[in-house]
Amino acid sequence: MNNKIEDIDRLIKETLTQEEAKFYDELDEQNILEMIGGLYKTKNRWIIIMMNIVNVISFGFFIYCVVQFLNTDNTNELIKWSGAGFLSIMTASMLKLYSWLQIDKNALLREIKRLELQISSIAGKI
Repeated sequence: MNNKIEDIDRLIKETLTQEEAKFYDELDEQNILEMIGGLYKTKNRWIIIMMNIVNVISFGFFIYCVVQFLNTDNTNELIKWSGAGFLSIMTASMLKLYSWLQIDKNALLREIKRLELQISSIAGKI
């Protein structure tokens, strides 16, 4: 299977100009660190930065809630601190989920660009 993919990639690169081939190489698969770094190269990088700040604050508050939960004997206080901890960890989880969805969206856009480039190179041959 890999040989077929490599053969297709080789054929596509042969039909492209040098500039298009360079662009095609930039659209190659990314590892997880490159995907996370790609979040900070979009127009909405300020939202991602703000979300990370809120995420760190939310997780810090969760740690504070756990410490307060373990240090109290009053049942009402236990309920309050556990509820606050649950809310803060849910906030952190939702922010992480949004970031992962953005990573997935960027990967899909990269694949769509690769397909567009392949279609344009095939159309150029015809």
